[in-house]
Parts: sequence; C-alpha cells; structure tokens
Amino acid sequence: MMPPVFDAVFQEQFASLLVWRRDVRHFRPDPVPDDLLHRLLALAHLAPSVGLSQPWRFVLVDDPARRAAVRANFAACNAAALAGQGTDRAGLYARLKLAGLDTAPRHLGVFVEPEPEQGHGLGRRTMPETVAYSAVAAIHTLWLAARVHGIGLGWVSIVDPAALSAALDVPQNWQFIGYLCLGYPAGEADSPELERQEWETRRPDDTVVIRR
Repeated sequence: MMPPVFDAVFQEQFASLLVWRRDVRHFRPDPVPDDLLHRLLALAHLAPSVGLSQPWRFVLVDDPARRAAVRANFAACNAAALAGQGTDRAGLYARLKLAGLDTAPRHLGVFVEPEPEQGHGLGRRTMPETVAYSAVAAIHTLWLAARVHGIGLGWVSIVDPAALSAALDVPQNWQFIGYLCLGYPAGEADSPELERQEWETRRPDDTVVIRR
C-alpha cells in the first residue's frame, strides 16, 4: 500500500488544527452521540505507546452519582488551591472557570495499567514512566481528533487521584492520568483562555529550544 502524501494544503490545515486546539471549559449542552465518541476513542487508540503496550484505559463516566463525587472532589481541591494562592493572584484565580464538569455532556477518566502484559516490557526497564507518557499521547491524539469533529476537550487536573479512582471503582493498580470533559464548545478562540484572562503568557519558541 502506498503511503498518503500530505500536501501543502493539508500541512496548513494541520497547523491550523494545532492553533485552534483549545483546553475547553465552557460547553454547550448538545449531546455527543455514542458513535462519534467511540470513533474518537478509536482514533486515540492509534497513539504511539512504549513497546506497543497500549497501556491507556478510558472510563466513560455516565452515572450521575459518580459524576457528583468527581465534582465534589474537584470543589474541595479547588478550594484548597485557592487558599494556597498568594494575595496578588488569589482574585485572578477565583475568577478562572477551571472546570466544565457541570455542562460537558461527556466525562472520561483516563488511567494507565502500570505493568501491561502487552508489549512484553519493551522500553520500560529503564524508564517505567513511559507507560504514563503513552497515555498522555493518547489523550493528545484524542484532543486533536475531537477538534477535527468540532468537539472540545477540557483536562481537569485539580482533583485528588486516590479519591477519584475510588469514586470510579477502577482496579487498585491503575494509575490516574487525567479527567476529561468533552462536548461542543460554547465559544471558539485561537488563543488559550488562561492567556486571554492574563493568568499566563505563552513563551516564545526560542526560549524552550536549546542546542548542544
């Protein structure tokens, strides 16, 4: 089979995809159909993984009681984070809308199997953390695939991992990676919301690339 040719038009579209991929916090209530969600997860499954171990585990969270437990977990952790802010940033932090948990139609917990049988341990002896990196790669693949279909993704990290794992009743050895909200975004922008709200400014490329 001949490999595809990604021409100049596609290259420009791909660059636009990266520019317009956003961490979404505000969602419309429109449902995300099951078939589309499973299509996106199938695309996420194409992500690279150490030793072809595919260690990611996606948990679809539909039960209202479990969602409520996640929401309470976030509220407690967010209150603690606010209390830990300095006086110069506490007001700004309080104004940030950090979770789409209340409006996103789809919730996903992402975990990793730390010692997957698949892959036979290839590439993990010296760097066992690569299984977690593989799950992050799957999340990013899902992020891009969702954006292509007009779906926004928000990554909720202000949670207690142990309490969240218990709330979702997953195997005890699974490692929590992130909690995702998916849905159609309430608005679109080509710049991060945290930048627009003056929380932080992106660094230029030449400050993070060095030569040796």
